[in-house]
Amino acid sequence: MMPRGGLALGMAIGALALSSCKRPTGVPEPVTVAAAADLAFAFRDLGPLYEKATGQPVVFSFGSTGVLAKQIAEGAPFDAFAAANASFADDAVASGACLADSRTPYATGRIVVYTPRGAAIAPKTLAELTDPRIAKIAIANPEHAPYGRAAKQAMERTGVWAAVSPKVVYGENVQQALQFAQSGNADVAIIALSLAIVTPGAWTIVPGDLHPPLDQVMVACLHGRAGAASGRRFVDFVRSDAARAVMHKYGFLLPGELSTF
Repeated sequence: MMPRGGLALGMAIGALALSSCKRPTGVPEPVTVAAAADLAFAFRDLGPLYEKATGQPVVFSFGSTGVLAKQIAEGAPFDAFAAANASFADDAVASGACLADSRTPYATGRIVVYTPRGAAIAPKTLAELTDPRIAKIAIANPEHAPYGRAAKQAMERTGVWAAVSPKVVYGENVQQALQFAQSGNADVAIIALSLAIVTPGAWTIVPGDLHPPLDQVMVACLHGRAGAASGRRFVDFVRSDAARAVMHKYGFLLPGELSTF
């Protein structure tokens, strides 16, 4: 049986190979970007802007930051890596798969308490998660998902983790945690602000001092088919004015940028 990491790597390589086979004649090799799941909506908006600005298509692979970092270290063919926590980007650099001099902060993430439309209770604080009407709380797996780790840390710091941990169900990534709440498999989810903003339901931002900052960092990588230069170009584009406008829309801010949330 193929190890779990090898299977994930094989799937990533297979998906990218398929996208390459379908490329029309004359179209440049796409830049392939491994991106944390909290970026799913924001980066899909950025993709057409990048292609218009550069003439180069972009292919995204969204998932848990820790899983993506492991795939990249094992040689997955990505040109750039957008991590939800700087430590995983640094791990990818340390593995030799990505370039230290391309390291670029692109956002500080925020977590929210989210409830789907029609929920019986919409808690506004972490303390309210102890309410007996809440049977299941979804978070991303804190072992490899930075947003899940932040959710657990915030509940620990608030003093509710011991009481609510039996209710917690774990998604593979923060997007799956949202899906648990949307499908009724959880009453509440602690997820990324960037996902809650565009999802029907109610949400409240968790105070940032309840967990270490979610400092998000991008790096260009060496094993992608388009090459490190393409990875650098995408990293640079995410800091452009046009891209920053999109990132602000989803609540992704850099230090010094003013929040409207």
